[in-house]
Amino acid sequence: MADMRAIEISEAGGPEVLKPCTRPVPEPGAGKVVLKVAYAGVNRPDALQRAGRYAPPPGASDLPGLEASGEVVAVGAGVDWPAVGDRVCALLPGGGYAEYVATPAAHCLPVPEGMGMKEAACLPETFYTVWSNVFMRGGLQAGERFLIHGGSSGIGTTAIQLAKHFGARVFATAGSAEKCAACEALGAERAINYRDEDFVKVMKEEGGANLILDMVGGDYIPRNVKTLAEDGRLVQIAFLQGPQVELNFAQVMVKRLTITGSTLRPQSDLAKARIADELKAKVWPLLDAGKVAPVMDSEFALDDASGAHARMESSGHIGKIVLKVG
Repeated sequence: MADMRAIEISEAGGPEVLKPCTRPVPEPGAGKVVLKVAYAGVNRPDALQRAGRYAPPPGASDLPGLEASGEVVAVGAGVDWPAVGDRVCALLPGGGYAEYVATPAAHCLPVPEGMGMKEAACLPETFYTVWSNVFMRGGLQAGERFLIHGGSSGIGTTAIQLAKHFGARVFATAGSAEKCAACEALGAERAINYRDEDFVKVMKEEGGANLILDMVGGDYIPRNVKTLAEDGRLVQIAFLQGPQVELNFAQVMVKRLTITGSTLRPQSDLAKARIADELKAKVWPLLDAGKVAPVMDSEFALDDASGAHARMESSGHIGKIVLKVG
């Protein structure tokens, strides 16, 4: 069996624990494909796994990396698409920080027309997360007021574009004038600098939010509840400030609120395949037409994965960070 270059987590810790290593090239099991990786996306869950706070699901690679673009080089039994030689981007159970990676064929999507492999590597984790949480779980409708926390992140820049395209009124929070300007350039009606303004006050003046997408948690949770309009929905996808908080649930009852959330990685292969089907039908035509596109921040070499993580954790980035692999 041939070997490949990869980046492993040598121990739980900071970015410096990401170390180059050699691993066997994976084999495609039934229903799976192997990609020769061109680029791998860098995401917050990778950093949580590196820090020892987000274990891979059973059977997944221990290598970090939840999305990649590349060329299919092997297919397992029962795979109708993609075929060897196809250029795809894919959601991964893990293992993206490597020259080759195996993933279910049903989690692959074609590289959009006219898009480079670098940009395509930024699509799966972010678009799966946004579509499943904002539209499938959150039920965002045209005309609704939608508040996105972390608007300049990869998730945020994607959510702004898709929500705007589907007719919502989009609001976002971000931590600098530059980031707020980037959010508004993408389609946010109003970007709120959380260092200078109270998003609760701003949104209440607009009538409250019908839907909030939050990755901050902590004291944002009770503030989100105050921000929501009647029959509003809060969708929680991460907890940068922690998952535990004191909350007065009487407000939830009086305003008939829905509080929900999800994590993508532990979901079943079938659930992820269903998200992929919706993306292919409803979002990929927008990408093919250039109506939405990933916002790119920076590119790092595979061997400098630690630098990519340091960049992400500095929170200075706007949009997506990638590793160049192939």
